[in-house]
Amino acid sequence: MSLNLPQVDPARLEAEWEADKAVLANLAENGDKPSIPRPVDVSFRGSEKDFERVLTIASQFGFVELDREEDEEGDLYLFLETEQAVDEASIRALTKKCLQIEILCGVEYDGWGCEARTGAVH
Repeated sequence: MSLNLPQVDPARLEAEWEADKAVLANLAENGDKPSIPRPVDVSFRGSEKDFERVLTIASQFGFVELDREEDEEGDLYLFLETEQAVDEASIRALTKKCLQIEILCGVEYDGWGCEARTGAVH
């Protein structure tokens, strides 16, 4: 299945990048080496029906389903995971992909997260 990926509003992409920079700064404060690939999770808010479409599309980008949760207000969240580095270029590409999934599926992209990787062996 080949997808025509939608254009992402540059202002929205820039707003997400501001949030991404805060996450990257926090990782750096914890000694993170951004070039080390690791599991990165992303989340979307939406409906079960929308989530099925998200999974169909996101799996083509290497995402796998982690979990689904309902918050106190009854909002449903889908958590996906992919393995990648967290340098600037990788995160910008991840965020753009997630915003494209948001547009294609009618869900709300809620951000990403991961654990810091220092390269130390425990």
